[in-house]
Amino acid sequence: MESIDTEIELAIGERLKALRAASGLTLDELATRSGVSRAMISRIERAEASPTAALLARLCEGLGLTLSAFFAPDEPSTSPLSHRSEQRLWRDPVTGYLRRSISPPGMPSPVDIVEVEFPAGARVSFPPREESRALTQHVWLFEGELDMVLPDVTHHLKPGDCLFMDIGDAFDFHNPSDSPARYAVILHRGR
Repeated sequence: MESIDTEIELAIGERLKALRAASGLTLDELATRSGVSRAMISRIERAEASPTAALLARLCEGLGLTLSAFFAPDEPSTSPLSHRSEQRLWRDPVTGYLRRSISPPGMPSPVDIVEVEFPAGARVSFPPREESRALTQHVWLFEGELDMVLPDVTHHLKPGDCLFMDIGDAFDFHNPSDSPARYAVILHRGR
């Protein structure tokens, strides 16, 4: 019997390949758009590699999608209600952070809501991406501590704090504490 991690890798690989094909992109074209090597994209599609959060975000940007859209089912949503038991989960293989897609899939909204459980001491770095300049996000901390490291400033968030930011610039999520952090990311496409 396959492990859950293997099933997730297979599902991510199949989804990436299907979305790339639906966009009419070759491996080389997606590599150019995302900044991820052709070889790595091929390995992910064959479920030989598990992408990190930063790598998957870059692939989504190359496809013109948010992470929530990547994980959304292909079939149209039949309900504007997203039950917790049906929300899609994904765990970053490097940091162990758990990402839950909260927004009901397939709704005509430029907003995606994501809940994250971020392990103690974890750090995820996102490089600057011109393609992401059309996205902004609010980071709303519920539990723990979170440092949002931007090029010119580091914001230290405590429970209840909310930070608004552009996504096109480089930034890091960092949990400086020895306890997990739990927060929401509210993404908005368009200005």
